Amino acid sequence: MNDIFYLLLRRLRLPLITVIVVYSVAIVGFVLIPGQDDQGNVWHMDFFHAIYFVSFMGSTIGFGEIPYAFTSAQRAWTLVAIYGTVIAWLYGIGSMLALIQEPVFGRMRRRRAFAGEVKNFNEPFYLICGYGITGSAIVEKLCKRGMRSVVIDIEQERIDRLEMDDLSIRVPGLCADAALPEALDDAGLQHSTCVGVLALTNNDNVNLSISIASKLLAPERLVISRTETEVNARNLGSFGTDHIIDPFRSYAEYLSLAAHSPYMHLVYDWLVNPYHRPLSSAYKKTSGRWIICGFGRFGKALYQEFLEQDVELVLLDDDASQLQGYSNHFVGLGTEASTLEKAGVKDAVAIVAGTDNDADNLSIIMTARELNPNLVTVVRQNLSSNKLVYKNSKADFIMEPGRIIANRILAKIKTPLLPVFIEQMQQFDDVWAHTLLNRMSSVVKDRELDSWSFAIGKQQAPAVTTMLEEGRQIKLSKLMKHARERQQELPCFPLMLRRNGELKLLPGELTELQLGDEVLFCGLTEAHQQMDWNVNNYNILYYLLTGEDPSYNLLAKLLKKF
Repeated sequence: MNDIFYLLLRRLRLPLITVIVVYSVAIVGFVLIPGQDDQGNVWHMDFFHAIYFVSFMGSTIGFGEIPYAFTSAQRAWTLVAIYGTVIAWLYGIGSMLALIQEPVFGRMRRRRAFAGEVKNFNEPFYLICGYGITGSAIVEKLCKRGMRSVVIDIEQERIDRLEMDDLSIRVPGLCADAALPEALDDAGLQHSTCVGVLALTNNDNVNLSISIASKLLAPERLVISRTETEVNARNLGSFGTDHIIDPFRSYAEYLSLAAHSPYMHLVYDWLVNPYHRPLSSAYKKTSGRWIICGFGRFGKALYQEFLEQDVELVLLDDDASQLQGYSNHFVGLGTEASTLEKAGVKDAVAIVAGTDNDADNLSIIMTARELNPNLVTVVRQNLSSNKLVYKNSKADFIMEPGRIIANRILAKIKTPLLPVFIEQMQQFDDVWAHTLLNRMSSVVKDRELDSWSFAIGKQQAPAVTTMLEEGRQIKLSKLMKHARERQQELPCFPLMLRRNGELKLLPGELTELQLGDEVLFCGLTEAHQQMDWNVNNYNILYYLLTGEDPSYNLLAKLLKKF
C-alpha cells in the first residue's frame, strides 16, 4: 500500500497545503481581532476557541458565535474565513475525486487488492499467464476439477471477460505485463501453494521471460510454456522448462496418427480432446496421397511427421524458395483448381489447408471438395473470431493452435500418468486400439471421456492405505463400485497400473492393489467423483469390501462374533 499512499501525498500536496494555510490564517485572524465580552470589556479569543470556531465554520455546520457575540470586525473576518475555507475544501475534495477517477490510481488499487487476495490463498493454485483461447479453456477445466488459478494478461478486455465468465470458483485476474518479475511475484509465483506456472501468451519472448523468471525465483516450480518457433523451444529447454508445447508439432503428431493408425488416433483423441471425434470417423480412408497446401512452420512439421510414416506427400506453396530441396512439389497456393489438379487432388485421400490466412484455407478446401468430394479435409484456423465460419465448413479436422495447447497442457496437469499411457499405447497395433476404443465407447457413449489417477498412499488414497496396512486384500474392481449400491458398476475402467517403475496397460479388474501403486482410470466424470469417495472414506470402502458397516465399539464387535 506504500505506493498508493505515496501517490496520494504527492498528488494532493498542493490542496493539503492550501487547506492548512487558509485555516491557519483564519485562526490567527480570530486570535488577533479584538472582541467584546458580556460585560463590555475588550476580549481576545484564545487559540482553542479560534480552532474550534473555524473547524465547524469551515465545514458550514455553524453552531453560532462563541463564547460571546462577535463584533463587526469579527463578523467581517468570519465572512472572509467562510469563503476562504469553503473554497479550500472544494479545491481539496475536487483534487481527491479527480485522483480517484484517474486510471493509474485505479490500476494501483486493483493491483494491491489482487496481490492481497493471492497472498491469502491457502490451497494449491496455478498461475496462468495469458487469458486467450488457451488460458480460458484451462481455467474453465481447472475450476470444474475444483482447482484454483490466478490469471495475468496484458489486455484489460480479457481480464474483464474473466470477471464476467461463469466460473464455479473465484479466479483473481490482473492486467499487467507477465514478462515483469514484479507482476509474477504479485500473482503468487513465490507463494508456498503455487503448483505451477503456465506461460500461454501469444508472444514467444514474453513466454521465455516468464519461464526464466519462474525458474530463477522458484526453481522447483512446474513451468509449462507454449512456443511457435524451434529456436525458442531450444532456448526454453536449455534452462529446464518442464514442458514445452509447440502447437504445430503437436498437431502434426496428432494428424500423423490419423494417416497410418486411425483407431489409435481416435483413442488419443478421446483421451485428450473434450469434444472427441465420433467412432464412425475411423472408417474414412486416410492411407494414400496427402496434399499439403502452405509449406510454412505448420507444413514443415507435418512433412517431418508424415515422412517417418512413409506417407505419400505433395507440397504446394506460392513461394518457390520454401519448396527448394523438397521433391514432389508445385508452386501455387491451392486456391485455384488448376494447381490442385496438377497435385493430383482427384486421386488424393486428404488435403491440408495450412496457410496463415483463414480466407485462403477455407477457399482451398472448398475448391478441393468440388474436385474430389471424398477427400479428408484438414484446415488451419488462425483467428478465433472465425470460429463460426470454420464450424460450418464441415472440415474433418480443424487445427486451432489455442485449443491444441490447452488440451495438451490439461492432459499433463490433470493426471501425470496420462502422457505416459499415450506414449506406451503407440507400441501396440491398430487392432489393439480398436478393441480399446470399443470399450471406451461402451462406457461413455457420446459423452466426454474423463481420465484420472491416484497413488496408493496416505495423501491420495488414505482409506485404501489403511485397509492394506490392516492386512486386507483390495482388488481394482472394488474401487469401481457405487458407494450406495455395491453391486452397481461405475462407468469407468483402468487404463494403466504403475508398480515399482513397471507399467501394465489395461490391468485386469481382479488385480490386487499394493502400497505405492499408481493407477490410471478413464470413464465419466461422475465415476471419478464417486471413486474419490471410495479411496478416501474408510466407511465406504469397508462397505464395498464386506457389504457391512464398520463396527467401532466393543459391544458391536462382540455381537458380530455370535
